[in-house]
Amino acid sequence: MQATNENLPPNVIKQLARELKNLDETPPEGIKVGVNDDDFSTIYADIDGPAGTPYENGVFRMKLILSRDFPHSPPKGYFLTKIFHPNIALNGEICVNTLKRDWNPSLGLRHVLVVVRCLLIEPFPESALNEQAGKMLLDNYEEYARHARLYTGIHALKPKPKFKTGAITESTAGLKVDQTNTSVCIIDPKIAVSAAVVQTTPLAPTLNTMKGASGQEPPTTTLNSVVDISSASTAAPPVVATHKKDGGLVKAQADKKKIDARKKSLKRL
Repeated sequence: MQATNENLPPNVIKQLARELKNLDETPPEGIKVGVNDDDFSTIYADIDGPAGTPYENGVFRMKLILSRDFPHSPPKGYFLTKIFHPNIALNGEICVNTLKRDWNPSLGLRHVLVVVRCLLIEPFPESALNEQAGKMLLDNYEEYARHARLYTGIHALKPKPKFKTGAITESTAGLKVDQTNTSVCIIDPKIAVSAAVVQTTPLAPTLNTMKGASGQEPPTTTLNSVVDISSASTAAPPVVATHKKDGGLVKAQADKKKIDARKKSLKRL
């Protein structure tokens, strides 16, 4: 990445490029960093309000402004999102020792961002930039927390929903299992015969529904066809055929006897 901002020397740009890449690949907990590739002198970050604090369920946007002699001089930090906090002024300026007398050139952007988020967990009312918030925190924490939560609800950004990794895949997998089991039940040969036996049962409500809609008796061809097929499958057609065959044989034998008797009579004549 190449930055075109002339306020930063090339060696600082290279250092920042490495830091920003590292922050992107392994971001600190609750912090997301953004930057303009053409201007590394201003670093933006979205900080999640820590759980258990009045800033919970809010996202606060801030920026760090780097001077030309960075990292020998500390960056200046500002909150762009309005927040009720002892160490953050009404104009958003951040008061923290890391960005002032405790600054060290070896400290990187990651350390600065983590310290700022920790400030939301443990404010320092003794060095307050917002005197009202500092005094309220010392005198009545509940009142301070109420004001801070009110600001969070009104001004803070809303966190994006977080999904459990693989949750959709797991849900889809579960759905596929259910569908597979259903299919197996339908085509299971063990119950296929039972399904054929009760095949006529579901037709009854269908026919009744049709009758209610038209007010007339629906044709029963389909139902009768099913019943006839069922009857045909349980009857014994060979037996019927045998009876017919036997009857024809008896009749043929009787006719033959009559012919023989006539022949005998003719011989006598």
